[in-house]
Amino acid sequence: MDRTDLAAVSEVRCALREFLRYRWRVEPAEVAELLLSELVTNALVHTGRGAVVTVSVVPAKLRVEVRDFVPAMPLSYVPNADDGTHGRGLILVQSLADAWGVGAHALGKVVWFELDGERS
Repeated sequence: MDRTDLAAVSEVRCALREFLRYRWRVEPAEVAELLLSELVTNALVHTGRGAVVTVSVVPAKLRVEVRDFVPAMPLSYVPNADDGTHGRGLILVQSLADAWGVGAHALGKVVWFELDGERS
C-alpha cells in the first residue's frame, strides 16, 4: 500500500475481518479493525512510503503490527477541538488496546497493538 492508495485501508479492514471471522469473538475483532485502520491510515498519510501489516492470533491474544519505511517515530500529539477528526489515531490505540508500542525496525518502524480476549 502507498499514500495514494488510502482506499486500501478498507481492504485491509475487510481482510482482517475475514481472517478473524472464525478465530476471534466479534467485539474485540471490531476493535481490532478500528485500530488497524487508524495505524494504516497514519502510516500512509504520514510516511508516504506504504506499509506492511502483520496479524497473529495466539490463545487469548491478538497482535497487529503495521510497519512503515520511515525511521522517524510518531510524535505525541494532543488534538484540540478545532482539529476535527485529525490526530486521534494513536489516542484511540492507547485507549482501546490492552498493550501497544512503537519500535525501530531495520528499514523504518513498527507500530503494534495487542488485544486480550477469548477465541470464538
